[in-house]
Amino acid sequence: MDIKISQSINKALDGGELTAAELRELFAVHHLSEESFLIQQASRTLSEATSKGKAEVHAQIGIDTGPCAKNCDFCAFAVKNGLFREPKVHPTREIVEKCLRFEADGANAIYLMATAALALPAFIAIAREVRAAVKPELPLVANIDDFDEEGAKALRAAGFAGIYHCVRIGEGTVTAIDQRVRIRTIQAAQKAGLKLGTSVGPVGPEHTVDDLVATTIQTRRLKPANNASCRRVNIPGLPLAAHGTMTYAQMAHILAVVRLASGYDIIGHGTHEPNGIGAMAGANLFWAEQGANPRDVSEQTVRGWTVPRSREVLAEAGWEVLQGPSVMFAPS
Repeated sequence: MDIKISQSINKALDGGELTAAELRELFAVHHLSEESFLIQQASRTLSEATSKGKAEVHAQIGIDTGPCAKNCDFCAFAVKNGLFREPKVHPTREIVEKCLRFEADGANAIYLMATAALALPAFIAIAREVRAAVKPELPLVANIDDFDEEGAKALRAAGFAGIYHCVRIGEGTVTAIDQRVRIRTIQAAQKAGLKLGTSVGPVGPEHTVDDLVATTIQTRRLKPANNASCRRVNIPGLPLAAHGTMTYAQMAHILAVVRLASGYDIIGHGTHEPNGIGAMAGANLFWAEQGANPRDVSEQTVRGWTVPRSREVLAEAGWEVLQGPSVMFAPS
C-alpha cells in the first residue's frame, strides 16, 4: 500500500484535517483497488464514531413543479430544458398526508423541497400546515431557493430546524446561480439558528479530481450537521446526459474520501441514491423522496427507496437505525 495513502487515512482517523494535496491523492485512487477498500473501511469507522453506530433515514417531498429560471443543466425543472411548462403546487392536504406517512414509517426528519419559482411566503404557509400536523419533535428541513436573513428568521419561526443547501460542482457555470449567493444564504440560515445539510455533487464522469477536492473543502468550511456525496441522475436529452453516470462503486470511493475529509465534527454522511455499497462505505444517512423531483420528469415520483426499505438496507449493512427524531438536526 502506498505510504502516503496510509498516512492520510491514519491522519483522518486520528482527527487531523486532510489537506488539498492529501485529498487529491485519495480521490485519485482507483475505486476497485485494495487501497480504495481500506479508505472505505476507514470512512465507515469514522461514521460509526460520529453517530455512535446509528444511521438515519430522512424523507423529502417535492411540493411543486414548473419552469425554474435558475436553469441548472442537470434539473428537470430548468426553463431551458422545457420539460415542465406550467407551474403547479401540489395540494397542501396531499403534502400533509405524505408527511404523516413518512412519520408513521419512521422517518427521522422531513424535508420540504420547492423550486425557486415558489415564493417564500407560499412555501412557509404550506410548511406551517405540515408543522401543525406532525409531531413537534420531528425536525423539518427546508430545501428551497436562496433567501436573506429575514427569510432565515421566517423559516425558523415557522418551525424549521435546518436547511438543505449546496454549492454544487460547477455552480455558476452549469447553473445560473452565483456561488456567493449560495454561501450568503447558508450563513444567514446558520445565524438564525438553522442547521445545515449539504453535499458534494452532483458528480458526473466529467468531473476532475480537482473539482472534487475544491467542492469537498468548501463543504467542510460550511460546518454542516451532515454532509453527503451524490451522483448526477441523468435525464435523457438534458445537456449533461451525454457524459454518462457514475456507478455506485465509483461513488462509494468518493463518498468515503469526502467522509474522511469531513472529520469528527460532522455527524452524518449521506448518499442521495440509497444503496448498500454506500452504506458499507460509511454512509449513515439515506433519503426517501416522493412528490416532485428535479431528477425525474414525473409530477409524482419516488426517488431511491421508501423509508421502510431504506431502514432495511441500512440494517443489512450493519447499521443500527435510529428510532425517533434526528440527532443530526437536534437542537444545539
